[in-house]
Amino acid sequence: MSSLTLAARDSATMLRRNLLHVRRYPSMTLNLLLTPVVLLLLFVYVFGDVMSAGIAGGADRSAYLAYLVPGIMLLTIGGTTIGSAVSVAMDMTEGIIARFRTMAIHRGSVLIGHVAGSVLQCMMSVVVVGAVAVAIGFRATDATALEWLAAAGLLALVSLALTWVAVGMGLTSPNAEAAGNNALPLMVLPLLSSAFVPVDAMPGCFQPVARYQPFTPAIETLRGLLLGTEIGHNGWLAVAWCLALAALGYTWSKSLFNRPPK
Repeated sequence: MSSLTLAARDSATMLRRNLLHVRRYPSMTLNLLLTPVVLLLLFVYVFGDVMSAGIAGGADRSAYLAYLVPGIMLLTIGGTTIGSAVSVAMDMTEGIIARFRTMAIHRGSVLIGHVAGSVLQCMMSVVVVGAVAVAIGFRATDATALEWLAAAGLLALVSLALTWVAVGMGLTSPNAEAAGNNALPLMVLPLLSSAFVPVDAMPGCFQPVARYQPFTPAIETLRGLLLGTEIGHNGWLAVAWCLALAALGYTWSKSLFNRPPK
């Protein structure tokens, strides 16, 4: 078999391994998924009327629900990738990576399996959160099939980019607890974006943080695709952020994984 065929076979094996881990130990995935669901319900049913009055000029919480859901979807991806950092750190500290290095498998298949598994988890988590949103009244009836496809592609691209960054954080962490803490910004940054309120409505000191970060253009692009709001320059900014983070995360992860063990 060619080297490409071997790499694909070994990567598929590592993907199955990671998916089996998720199935056997679902507690981490459920805990990370619970946070965006709770935030969605909290902001809609506790703050929804007030927030809707401030953003849409009315007292109907459905307007704020529509505004909120794209940001919650991106928050879901950021939270899910924290599990990838923890999983990679566990593999590095428990000795399984050292054993893999002695076996006749493609060297990059271990990381590829983690990344592919994480992207699948992110997309499944987004589907679950989206189902909850639909159940409480979210609708995107004006979006065309092409816009839905573009939205799915954007979510997958964000998942890929953040997963590579999370893998690097896991590789550089001394243990699983540290990996979870190091990857926490992936869930905090969406809270400081336009996910919950427009950037222009934030205090002046927070506006630069919200404006010049990867989550805000991705959220605004997803909001435009699903709800028909103006996307403007956010579309290419979101793609540029994702490609830059994916390249940075891949390069960082590869260098950390290939360095000689201590």
